[in-house]
Amino acid sequence: MTAPLEVGEAGHARYTYRLRVSSTALTALLGEWDRCRWIWNECCARSKKAHRDEEKCGPARLDKMLTEARTHHAWLREGSSVPQQQIIRDFGKSRAKALKDIKARLPMRQRAGMPKYKKKSLADPSLNYNRNGFRLKDGRLHLAGGIGVTVVWSRDLPADPSSVRVHRDSLGHWYASFVVATEVQPLPETGNVLGIDWGVKETATTTSDTHDLPHVEHGRKAAAKLTGYQRMMARRKPKAGQAASKGYRTAKKLTAKLYKKVARQRQDTGRKWAKQVVRDHDTIAVEDFRPKFLAKSTMARKAADAAISATKAELINMARKHDRDLRLVRPAHTTMDCAHCGARAKHALPLSERTYTCTACGISSPRDKNSARVMLVRAGLNPASADRGRPDTPPGRQAA
Repeated sequence: MTAPLEVGEAGHARYTYRLRVSSTALTALLGEWDRCRWIWNECCARSKKAHRDEEKCGPARLDKMLTEARTHHAWLREGSSVPQQQIIRDFGKSRAKALKDIKARLPMRQRAGMPKYKKKSLADPSLNYNRNGFRLKDGRLHLAGGIGVTVVWSRDLPADPSSVRVHRDSLGHWYASFVVATEVQPLPETGNVLGIDWGVKETATTTSDTHDLPHVEHGRKAAAKLTGYQRMMARRKPKAGQAASKGYRTAKKLTAKLYKKVARQRQDTGRKWAKQVVRDHDTIAVEDFRPKFLAKSTMARKAADAAISATKAELINMARKHDRDLRLVRPAHTTMDCAHCGARAKHALPLSERTYTCTACGISSPRDKNSARVMLVRAGLNPASADRGRPDTPPGRQAA
C-alpha cells in the first residue's frame, strides 16, 4: 500500500531571515508578546471552563472575547489587533486538531495535546502577521503598531510574502519567517527509481550504493563539549527562589548554542542528500517510518542522532519542490519479506543478524538492502534496476 504525494502547480514555502532589533523595537515586540500571551492564556481558561460546562468555545466566541477584552483593558488597545487575532486563530487550530484526534480515538501517544498555558519564563515570543499587518520598505520590515526592524537579506524573496512570523529562539536571536507562494521547479527526467529503507547503523540504505546516507553522528562528536557545559550548569545551578548567576546563564547559553549547531548540521546533511536523491531519480519509494518507539529502546541516543524524521521531511519537501513521484510505503514486515521471491520469514530477524537469507529461494543479501528493494516492490515499481525483476506473489498471500 502506497501513498503518492500530490504536488500542485503552486505551493508555499518559508524563507527565514535574521533580524537586527534595536532596543526600542525590542521593547515594543516584547510588549506585543505579553499581550498575545495573555490572550492565549485567556483562551485556554475559557476553553477549560466551556469543557466543564459542556458549552461551545468556537472561533466566534473567542473573537467576541477579544473585542470585549480590548474594550475593557486599555493596555490591550495599545497593541495592534493583528497579532492578537492571529494568536486566537492559532489557538483555534490547535484545539480543533486535539478534539479531532480525541474523536478519532487515536492512542494517547499519537494525539495532539490540548493547548496549554504559555509561561513568561518558558515560552519564546512568536508573533504572526497577515498581509495587512506588515510591509517591506527600503530593506526594513515594518510591523503593525509602528515597529520597524532591519532584515539581514541573505537572499532575495522570489515573490511578495503573504504573511510573516517574527520569533525569538533560545539564544535570544530574532528571526522573520516569510510565507511565499512558489512554483514547482521540475527537473529533467532520468528514468531511474530508488527504494529507501531507514535505519540506525546507516541513516538511509537505498537500492543504489552511491546514494546511501551514512550515520554522520553529529551529536556524538559534540557530546564531549555538551558534557562540559552541562557540568558547568550543574555546579552553578541556583537554589529554589534564587536568581541564576552570570556563570550559570553563560553555561546555559553555550549549551543551547551547541544544540542548535548540531540541529543545523543534521538539517544541512539531510537537505544535501535529499537534493542528490531527487536530482538522480524520477520515482522514489520511501519507508513510511515513524521512529517514536526507538526513544524507549537501547538505541534511543543513536536513533535521535540519526535524525530520521528530519531527513525524511527534507526528502518529502525536496520531492514536492521538484515534482518528483515520492511514494510512502508501509513499513510492516520489511525485514521479513524477500525482495526476490516475495516469501515471508516465519520469525523476525534479531538486530544482531545483518544478513537476510530467504528460506524459500535461498537468496542472501544485506538486511537493509533487501528492505530497500522491498520498498520498490510494495510501491508497484519495476525493481529491475535493483534486482532481476518484480517477484510474483506467493500462493495464498495478498499483494502488498
